Amino acid sequence: MAPRIDLIWLGSTAGAPAWTLGEVVRAEGTAASVHGTIDRDAQNSRADAWLFWDSSLPLPADDRVTETFSRPGDLWHVGLALGLGGAPGIIDFISPTWTFNRDPDAKIEATSWRVSLRACLVRMAVLRWSPPRPDFDTLDAASLEWGHRCIMYGVLPRTAPRLIARRPSKTGAAITLADELRFARARFGTRWAAWAAARAAMTNYAPFEELANAWLSSRSVASASNPSPYSPPRAERRAPRPAVTVLIPTLDRYGYLRTILSQFRTQTVKATEIIVVDQTPRERRDARIAADFRDLPLQLVELDKAGQCTARNAGLVRAAGDAILFVDDDDEIESDLIARHLDHLTATRAEVSSGVAREPTSGPIPEAFTRSRASDVFPTNNTLARRSALERSGLFDLAYDHGARADGDLGMRVYLSGAVMMLDPGILLLHHHAPQGGLRAHGARVVTYASSRRRITHRNLPELTELYCAFRYFSTRQVHEAVIHSALGTLSVHGGLARRTLKLAFGLLVMPGTLMQLRRRLARARAMLDRYPQIPPLPALPTRAR
Repeated sequence: MAPRIDLIWLGSTAGAPAWTLGEVVRAEGTAASVHGTIDRDAQNSRADAWLFWDSSLPLPADDRVTETFSRPGDLWHVGLALGLGGAPGIIDFISPTWTFNRDPDAKIEATSWRVSLRACLVRMAVLRWSPPRPDFDTLDAASLEWGHRCIMYGVLPRTAPRLIARRPSKTGAAITLADELRFARARFGTRWAAWAAARAAMTNYAPFEELANAWLSSRSVASASNPSPYSPPRAERRAPRPAVTVLIPTLDRYGYLRTILSQFRTQTVKATEIIVVDQTPRERRDARIAADFRDLPLQLVELDKAGQCTARNAGLVRAAGDAILFVDDDDEIESDLIARHLDHLTATRAEVSSGVAREPTSGPIPEAFTRSRASDVFPTNNTLARRSALERSGLFDLAYDHGARADGDLGMRVYLSGAVMMLDPGILLLHHHAPQGGLRAHGARVVTYASSRRRITHRNLPELTELYCAFRYFSTRQVHEAVIHSALGTLSVHGGLARRTLKLAFGLLVMPGTLMQLRRRLARARAMLDRYPQIPPLPALPTRAR
């Protein structure tokens, strides 16, 4: 049955256009008017979706709208094509190097929270769950706040360039400075909004007097409007399950490796192959692994030169599966890990399914990782990716062979290619974060965020490769803001007043050295851009039914 899609015609007082997919409702092109229309009509609407459309834009053909509605997602928009890329700029002072703060190409279908209600197709379930707010000067700002709320709480927003026949000659966000601060208050709270306003003043983002007036104007907006997580109506879909290759790099962790290999014996959905890439020095290699696990479809690859990206790439070019499950050698898994990832891919029509890793000493899982949502991470210790996504993105960048953020870089490229990446916190495993082997063999990740919040003398500074990753995808201003966040983070510790005071005193005492170290790393990271990226392609499998 064809979906019923009502048209919400914005801005024009002239006659409404012909529309065959549903009813036509007029509304002014303001945040208050859009909110009022939803508040009045959404609960009783019989439509499957509403198409919000600015009367100044060419209306898309019916078949384009219905075809878009059939695509993965919960709302589809052309915000990037209408000039909302990078907006609101104030977010750069709060989440400067967040994955979704880097916009994909406006010409491709991709995940993006930078929604424009001037051209937006949205399921009724989303509007009933949490509508746009009315307390913004501009519809663009209300759209952005709503889009950010949506992506953080379970809605999948996707750009849909097919909806707009031609890009308008004049684009750009019509957002006031007061609206930018309203956005910051609504999404991050008053403290972060104050921090952003202070940094905006210090960096000449806007004149101080304008910022002061905008701050006073924004105070009427309630902070941190966070709804209950959205529960998307996921239809059960029958699809052939892809053949799964499991990829496990290992280095000096045979005890852990034997544990996880034993757990793959009991999977309810069996792997087609398990590729173990062993980088342990020859004199310490366990020659019994292949014989002890001959009942598994095990392929053992030995490398004499250790490197996490070299190892994973070596496994990936040998992989024959249509999907790749990335796990670490120090993980422990439940018997339904593969089945849950495959079910998640099917239910969300995603190309990448990521789960959550619980670590024994890291404390509670962050609240953002307790919600099913579009994934802004690509954890290579608990992610299943369709091969097609990796064929578009390429393999691991060799810049990260001995450093952190290899998974973040690959995840960024997969996301920017347009792939649907989804996070399911119910797909949980135990990550031991082993004290030896892995990146610790190269001197990386000796100090972690968790350890810096437990120990007075630990400073969790961005590593060289983390800064290289930031420079690859973000502006210099965004990178510098992220570094400032990191430097201030060295003053924080968990515990009582005495511990917090001691950490603050120690952090301030060593701050000159911290800043000098960061400056050196920034310069070295910039220099890395001359040698990298070095990203091998993933060859396509021989033609066969996938």
